[in-house]
Amino acid sequence: MKPYSVDFREKIVKAYAQGNTSVRKVAARFEVSKAFVQRMLKQQQLVGHLQPGKQGGGMKRELAGLEPQLAEMVEQYPDATLSEYCEYWGETYQQWVSLSTMCRALKKMSLTRKENASQPPPVNECNR
Repeated sequence: MKPYSVDFREKIVKAYAQGNTSVRKVAARFEVSKAFVQRMLKQQQLVGHLQPGKQGGGMKRELAGLEPQLAEMVEQYPDATLSEYCEYWGETYQQWVSLSTMCRALKKMSLTRKENASQPPPVNECNR
């Protein structure tokens, strides 16, 4: 969702500043939440402007940027389990990760474990 425009934010603050009204009434008039009006009033007071802040920026993946090392690990140990990959990763890089983290990283890179014809098919450890 895009942030409200600075013009709209200024109208809200101006409406409240004119007095004889409450935060709830201003919120109802502009069809926004009471909390939004309070945030705009506080932002105007503390920062001096009503520019929206930076949005988004989700969490960074733990193994982001380590794709070459992951690929090398899978190439070197194609028959290893996710548990073994996690153990190897922790011992080699001193970065201990969970099974689900390792699974997501390998799936994102399309690095799946090779099925060995002499062994029964592995249990899908990613969906435990």
